[in-house]
Amino acid sequence: MKTLVLEDAEHAARHCAVLVAEIARAAIAARGRACLALSGGRTPWLMVQTLAREHLPWRDVHIFQTDERVAPLGGPERTLTHLSRLFLSSVPLPPDHVHPMPVDEPDLVAAARRYGILIERIVGLLPALDVIHLGLGADGHTASLIPGDPVLNVTDADVSISGPYLGHERMTLTYPILNRAKQIIWLATGREKADVLKRLFDGDTQIPAGRVSRGNAIVVADRSAAQLLRKKAYEHDCHEI
Repeated sequence: MKTLVLEDAEHAARHCAVLVAEIARAAIAARGRACLALSGGRTPWLMVQTLAREHLPWRDVHIFQTDERVAPLGGPERTLTHLSRLFLSSVPLPPDHVHPMPVDEPDLVAAARRYGILIERIVGLLPALDVIHLGLGADGHTASLIPGDPVLNVTDADVSISGPYLGHERMTLTYPILNRAKQIIWLATGREKADVLKRLFDGDTQIPAGRVSRGNAIVVADRSAAQLLRKKAYEHDCHEI
């Protein structure tokens, strides 16, 4: 697992966006399109704002979500609300290339199944997304793979429903599709992530994030999050983009 350490959260977010854009360009050059899954969160919003300023052939990009809260459309709890305001409104994506998770449907299990079928239809059988951007919770969760939730044991579906967490059920990508991704990019910032980032770095499978494949993963962190990692373990110690 490659680890890049930046000076602060803003620089980490910017660097993460540059990496995502580079991988997307390579995928478009190789296969004619790039399929990305994006996460939400405070620092990821900085990342997607930077990504929106990258020069990409956006007509060849498909955007999926890694997870989404079951909450009213347009409300502040929805990742899509912030993604639309900070990213989707700024890039010329074809409308049918934006694929929000269908958490407004009454039958969430069926909706999750249909979202998995949608990904398969666009990406291919046993879909391997070009980039999945993941966050890292202080409790070790990633996407909405929550400690102790039965969703951690899902092996026969790429999309599933997790139980209530911080007041909301959630739709989430599961381990099978995460571990098929061509590239995983973690973004971890802040002092409160230091312990869990070390556990991820050490391969601790007791946290949900630790069960994501490491062979195709890049961690982009700031100095606060990386403070418990040995400096010699960094692939790069980046100061500027």
